[in-house]
Amino acid sequence: MSELRPVQTAGRLDRLRVLLDGAQVDALLVTHLTNIAYLTGFTGSAALLLVTPDNALFVTDGRYGAQSAAQLSAAGVGARIEVANEQQKELLSASVSDGWRLGLEAEHVTWADHGRYSGEWFPTATLSATVGLVEGLRETKDPGEIDRIREACRIADAAFAAVRPMLADGPTEQEFGLELDTTMRRLGAADVSFETIVASGPNGARPHHRPAQRTVVDGDLVVVDFGALVDQYHSDMTRTVQVGAASETQHRMYEVVRAAQAAGAALVAPGVTAKSIDEACREVIAEAGWADFFTHGTGHGVGLDIHEAPRVGTTSTATLAPGHVVTVEPGVYLADHGGVRIEDTLVVTESGAEALTLSPKTASLTAA
Repeated sequence: MSELRPVQTAGRLDRLRVLLDGAQVDALLVTHLTNIAYLTGFTGSAALLLVTPDNALFVTDGRYGAQSAAQLSAAGVGARIEVANEQQKELLSASVSDGWRLGLEAEHVTWADHGRYSGEWFPTATLSATVGLVEGLRETKDPGEIDRIREACRIADAAFAAVRPMLADGPTEQEFGLELDTTMRRLGAADVSFETIVASGPNGARPHHRPAQRTVVDGDLVVVDFGALVDQYHSDMTRTVQVGAASETQHRMYEVVRAAQAAGAALVAPGVTAKSIDEACREVIAEAGWADFFTHGTGHGVGLDIHEAPRVGTTSTATLAPGHVVTVEPGVYLADHGGVRIEDTLVVTESGAEALTLSPKTASLTAA
């Protein structure tokens, strides 16, 4: 593994502050831990972050006093850190001026949270729903973030190459998934990005099948969807493997999906709409007569979350820009034949795109 460039956390709070006026709020209470991690570098499980025009108040509990001080300092983040097990409400309330318009992260605040904030925590403020302020900043990855996603993809590629031959030995889906997960960790992943999907034979017709005790047998298409986690950043890749001889329909399914995925991936570039990538994939599948059997979106952003903006789908309004990291993952699912999905993670560059997942796109179990 080459040395990873540092993530450029310092300065993100200032970029967020620029957005407050446009969101018609005076301050923002950040409650979503992934967004807090993005803004501060903090990786613990308990924190609240109040961002005002001139300051930031970071509140955590007694478990994370030393950790938060070290992580925020290392990230170059200027914030007042308070450690409180019982007085979090008082600390935050005292930092919100009377009459302020206080923004809440609408997608991450429950109805119960809103009741507490409006009735007990911030009774003199006007609470306002905000959507996607931090998530919008997260869409464009800096070089350090891209390095971590690339490294996660490299580990996933290497692990899949190591365990793929095991499919010839007739493992269960669970056995193969466990071996793949263990190998990713052995190669340096901190964790897996999500529960690995291993879907063989008829199970492959279920796009998000969970690995079961079914044994892989000759004639199966095996859909394997997996990712590695490196320093909080995810990878995501799907490959489909044919075990034994393929039927005519299975062969055609694979070739159609491979062509659809290639058509979508070829479009990934700055200024291209995410919707047009989805349309390119669907057009190939529709021409084959299987439009009704491509039953999910074409892709999504990847970063601190395995699914984040920008979304690549039929109703997406996103336009790609340099630094966006997205997947392209069309599929066809036929109950009597199984499923095929092929997915790559790509980073948008100034002139086009770079595929970060490099495992061969061939159904043959023995092909390199």
